[in-house]
Amino acid sequence: MNQTAEKHPVVEMRNIKKYFGGVHALRGVDLVLHENEVLGLVGDNAAGKSTLMKVLSGAYIPTDGDIFIEGKKAHFTNPMDARRQGIEMVYQDYALANNLDVTANVFLGREVVRISFGPFGVLDYHLMEQETRNLMNRLKIDIPSVRQKVERLSGGQRQAVAIARATAFDAKVIIMDEPTAALSVAAIDKVLELVRELKAQGSSIIMISHRLEDIYQVSDRMIVLRRGRKVSDTKVEGDLHEFRENVVAYMIGARDDYAHENDVD
Repeated sequence: MNQTAEKHPVVEMRNIKKYFGGVHALRGVDLVLHENEVLGLVGDNAAGKSTLMKVLSGAYIPTDGDIFIEGKKAHFTNPMDARRQGIEMVYQDYALANNLDVTANVFLGREVVRISFGPFGVLDYHLMEQETRNLMNRLKIDIPSVRQKVERLSGGQRQAVAIARATAFDAKVIIMDEPTAALSVAAIDKVLELVRELKAQGSSIIMISHRLEDIYQVSDRMIVLRRGRKVSDTKVEGDLHEFRENVVAYMIGARDDYAHENDVD
């Protein structure tokens, strides 16, 4: 658990709405992420967590609302637009190519070309391998070799590679969707340590998780969504038992800090 002083916003999402036909997945959600902050995003199934992050990462276009990146209004029509603005998302399934090695996965779609021959080119494998080694060392990720195929890595190592890839190209914001799901206790600890290391190096992170203890351990602040609305936006503080009770109260509707604002869509 960490606490953060007041810092400049990296991301502001204002009154974000997302409708899928008659289904109102997001009903006017506000979110602010500050520089060098870990923000936990929690809520029950269908609360709108992943939908909100898919809007921020460019996978969904919002029905209404505005997004600002470092104070400037942004408009994303696809994930590449968001990526150009420094928004990277690490999905629960890692989105890695298992038949390729670690280096190829880190540079997938962003390969370094040494020599070009019109539409063809020769890749600079040496440079990409060296950059991947530097990245793994900087993030203190224990990988036997950057030439090892991803399919031979453990679940925790694969998650680490996916997170490293997201940080490799000057990302302003790293979104992690259930980064510790289906991992062993030892692997979970390593992923959480990686989150702490990223923050120590200045990253801004949004972490979606059903594991409240993970949110408690690494987040500075927490937002709780319920049925497409924000019901809480608070610092992570107190002991773990108190924290759990408060989060559950918001998730089941026993508490709502924005009840009057949420009365109207």
